[in-house]
Amino acid sequence: MATSNEAPRLYPALRYRNAARMIDWLGEAFGFSVRARYGEGDVVHHAELVFGSSMIMLGTVRDDDYGKMVGEPGSGGGKSIYIAVDDADAAYARAKKAGATIIQELTDRDYGSREFICLDPEGNVWSFGTYWPKASDKA
Repeated sequence: MATSNEAPRLYPALRYRNAARMIDWLGEAFGFSVRARYGEGDVVHHAELVFGSSMIMLGTVRDDDYGKMVGEPGSGGGKSIYIAVDDADAAYARAKKAGATIIQELTDRDYGSREFICLDPEGNVWSFGTYWPKASDKA
C-alpha cells in the first residue's frame, strides 16, 4: 500500500507529432514544468513534465516497436488523463486562453466535483476537476 511520502507509481506516457512544441504548450495551458528532456533538435526521445507531485512522460511519435503499440495522438480511443486541481475555473481559463479545445464546459457533478474536459492541439483528452481521490484514503 502506498504511503503519503511515497513517490507516484503511475506515469502516463504520451506521444506527440511535435513533442517539442507540446512541451511548451502543456506548460502554458496546464501549468506543467519540465523536469527532464532528452533528444536531438526537434525530436524528443523522452521528457518528464511535473504537475505538483505528479508526472507525465512524453516523446515524439516514432515508427519503432513502442510507437506501433501506442499509436499516434487522436487515433484509436480510450486515452484520457484526469488532473485534480484546487480551482477548476482557473484551470479552465488558463487552458482556454492557451487555445485548448473545450469539449465539455465547466460543470458541477453530483459527486461534488467541478470539472471540464478539453483537447490539446494534437487530440489528447484532458479532464480537470476538483475531485481528488488519494490512494491512501479509503473509498
